[in-house]
Amino acid sequence: MAAVDIDVLVDPEPMIRSQADVERQAEGFKEQGNAYYSKKDYSEAFNYYTKAIDVCPKNASYYGNRAATLMMLCRFREALEDSQQAVRLDDCFMKGHLREGKCHLSLGNGMAASRCFQKVLELDLSNREAQQEKKNAVVLLEYEQMADFAFDKRDFRKVVYCMDRALAMAPACHRFKILKAECLTLLGRYPEAQSVASDILRMDSTNADALYVRGLCLYYEDCIEKAVQFFVQALKMAPDHEKARLACRNAKALKSKKEEGNQAFKNNNYESAYLLYTDALAIDPNNIKTNAKLYCNRATAGTKLKKLNQAIEDCTSAIKLDDSYIKAYLRRAQCYMNTEQYEEAVRDYEKVYQTEKTSEHKHLLKTAQLELKKSKRKDYYKVLGVGKNATEDEIKKAYRKRALMHHPDRHSAATPEVQKEEEKKFKEVGEAFTILSDPKKKMRYDNGHDLEDDGSFDGGDFDANNIFRAFFGGHNGGFSFDSNSDSGPFFFQFG
Repeated sequence: MAAVDIDVLVDPEPMIRSQADVERQAEGFKEQGNAYYSKKDYSEAFNYYTKAIDVCPKNASYYGNRAATLMMLCRFREALEDSQQAVRLDDCFMKGHLREGKCHLSLGNGMAASRCFQKVLELDLSNREAQQEKKNAVVLLEYEQMADFAFDKRDFRKVVYCMDRALAMAPACHRFKILKAECLTLLGRYPEAQSVASDILRMDSTNADALYVRGLCLYYEDCIEKAVQFFVQALKMAPDHEKARLACRNAKALKSKKEEGNQAFKNNNYESAYLLYTDALAIDPNNIKTNAKLYCNRATAGTKLKKLNQAIEDCTSAIKLDDSYIKAYLRRAQCYMNTEQYEEAVRDYEKVYQTEKTSEHKHLLKTAQLELKKSKRKDYYKVLGVGKNATEDEIKKAYRKRALMHHPDRHSAATPEVQKEEEKKFKEVGEAFTILSDPKKKMRYDNGHDLEDDGSFDGGDFDANNIFRAFFGGHNGGFSFDSNSDSGPFFFQFG
């Protein structure tokens, strides 16, 4: 006979339990949650308070306990929801109102926090915790108002100061963090600002304000293309984000003008490049790094256009915006060299060499120092009125002209003061010719050697008249000068 399967019937747990059993089970979960809370194991405490709520969802204290746990886990928005549910279930639940107020305070809503603490004081006027927290809420509102006023005045340091103190009471307020980060950016403290924005984006990658600030940091660090990407992303998250829209427009305009200027410069169209850089500089005065580069670029175009003084001014503007901008120092130093402002050139090259001790920068510094040393001596080229590349013939012609111009006999009828001045110039012309007409002396002079110190030239024993007589053929007589003529002497022997 075949075996027959027999169903074994088991009495199920009664489908309906008494309310007392439900409450006992919920209380058991709550007690376990309390135990974990005491041990500071807030994650496990959260789990057991959740079980208590699942069993008995109408108990205000369970939501209050879970809110306290969420606050310890810094999950203030969730804690706020539990606190609000707790007081909805029991409007006289003081801890619920107190925790709701603390959540509002931590999230930066001072007004709502103040209302919650006032509710606690209506239930218990002597509640010291509510009294103190209400004062904190008032202080928070004051810092917020001070920050708004300071921002309108562009006092960004004051805003950062206010936000630091506000965040001490409202550590979970993204709005305060964003405002602080934006002001840090405007103060040029980009790493700090990026850190704040990045922390928010790790928690909320769609936060348009944080995306905007991250882009603003890149924009002000002259990473314009990447900045535009962040601005565009911010506008996707919040199409009405006016600051992101303006920053995106400025970034695109600045990038376009700068690139146009660079292309014009490459095409040797220096005048057009100069104007394009000027247009770019007008787009956003707050973009310090990009504007520093634009000033330096315009200075480069200016040097090509022989606008050396304007180029120096542009380099100075660049350095004021970014005092670590080596290229601007180098460009200005070269302009100083070209305008024979050697002391200023040496100062700039020293700054560069202190920052970057390269052989090239050392050579530039030594060259400037040599030119400075040479500039402090008599400039014999200038005395004769010739360039530094003058030929031997040009030097002779220049000497002839200047010697005749300043010869004492030509000015015998002048006042003693004029005679003395012309005699001095006549002697200097002779000195200049003595040095520049001698190849060895000229080479040493051009190399910056002090000819008096090394014995190559003794100015004390120098007689300009001997040079004059030798140059004009060794005549021992004299020259007669027509005081009404500037053409020089006509030769007659006399005496």
